[in-house]
Amino acid sequence: MTKFPKDFFWGGATAANQYEGGWNEGGKGPTVADYLTAGNRKQVRKYKNPIDPNQIYPSHKASDFYHRYKEDIKLMAELGLKMYRMSISWARIFPNGDDEKPNQEGLDFYRDVFQELKKYNIEPLVTLSHYELPFNLAEKYDGWVNRKLIDFYVSYSETVIKEYHGLVKYWLTFNEINSVTLPTGGYFNAGIMSIANGEGFGPEEYPKETPVEVSKRFTALHNQFLASAKTVKMAHDFDSDLQIGCMIGGLTSYPLTPHPDDMLLFQKQLNNQLFFCADVHNYGEYPYYMERYFKENEIIITKVSGDDEILKDGCVDFVTFSYYSTGCLTTNDDVDKTKGNLVFGAKNPYLETSEWGWQIDPKGIRYFLNEFYRRYRKPIIISENGLGAIDTLEEDGKVHDPYRIDYMKQHIEQMGEAIEDGVELIGYTPWGIIDITSMSTGEMLKRYGVVYVDAHDDGTGSFNRYKKDSFDWYRNVIKHNGSATSL
Repeated sequence: MTKFPKDFFWGGATAANQYEGGWNEGGKGPTVADYLTAGNRKQVRKYKNPIDPNQIYPSHKASDFYHRYKEDIKLMAELGLKMYRMSISWARIFPNGDDEKPNQEGLDFYRDVFQELKKYNIEPLVTLSHYELPFNLAEKYDGWVNRKLIDFYVSYSETVIKEYHGLVKYWLTFNEINSVTLPTGGYFNAGIMSIANGEGFGPEEYPKETPVEVSKRFTALHNQFLASAKTVKMAHDFDSDLQIGCMIGGLTSYPLTPHPDDMLLFQKQLNNQLFFCADVHNYGEYPYYMERYFKENEIIITKVSGDDEILKDGCVDFVTFSYYSTGCLTTNDDVDKTKGNLVFGAKNPYLETSEWGWQIDPKGIRYFLNEFYRRYRKPIIISENGLGAIDTLEEDGKVHDPYRIDYMKQHIEQMGEAIEDGVELIGYTPWGIIDITSMSTGEMLKRYGVVYVDAHDDGTGSFNRYKKDSFDWYRNVIKHNGSATSL
């Protein structure tokens, strides 16, 4: 197995809306995530506003990082992390999103976090927008459909990039930006209230959209592209050493059969849902293959003169993507179905599935690393990867999770193979490194971390932290830089 680069960023990842808590403390305003109730494998999350005291809103306390960040960062240091991917909650800096001045308490909180990370030599990788648009921007402006959000976002990003200069070098503009190509992304990513469905945000229950509604989503996406490009240019003009990347949701699939129709469907979906957004971020222009898609789906994107030049001037420096599982694509409807992180399709007969029905495909991470690197030839970080599972806290404070160790081991081995293939993989930040609430279902039951948080779906728990068996295992992997003997 190939040796990982000596400066490889072994890390972990979380997001403010799933981990931070303190949703109405320190001057923070509400976000779109703060009005989503808890769900489960059978019940989709609901939009409930005003706040219903009889409902659980997972983002409100989450894992309580807001009050426990020093304890958690100390655990990360003990684990040996070289990089910590996190997000800033826009509404903690600008509570309404369109405020003239930032919230000083919010600025101070994240400065304390970054200084604590620096104390332990942990490099932050910071996502500027991770499914937590200030709710006021959704309610007042209809979210990212409105071009005014471009300037609000650039003002916010400029504020934090300059505020934390010297503390943060690596930034991501939007989390899983390609989620806006899907109906579910209309609310939780783009904050489009005019097409939001308050009765459920699960893909299987989302109503069929009209061409006008789809056009709103893709116009919102276009505005996010512009905001990202302007932020990249602003950051580079401010300090050319700053590294600004994109983050793509791993909508990763294979053709179910070698039938030509399945191959064409596979190619079409891979382009439209996985590579389209990455192409715009990296090449600074819309790819040719989207023209037919827009035409056939009656999608009209609202653009103005000068937009093309803005995109060209704001290409990213590196690429990141999430990877959990793969699905299969076929034109045949009479097949077994599966699901995953934004991935839905036919079941792959050669793969096992997790408790949540996500197909486990370690070799797929090597395949898609090669696909991304062949296409963009830029450094890559796997910014999310992991196994959501039910963990049991024993009376002695132990958590035994051999299934997670096995999952991580197999994926890290395939990352090593990708490096041997020639891929410039520079980092790995597995998801929910300390237990967080799930975005898709809002559950704490579905755990990803190597650290257990004593919190439960009904809101109870001590919120104390306990190291799982996977903590010691991953610490050893990091200590020996992913050598074969450590795995």
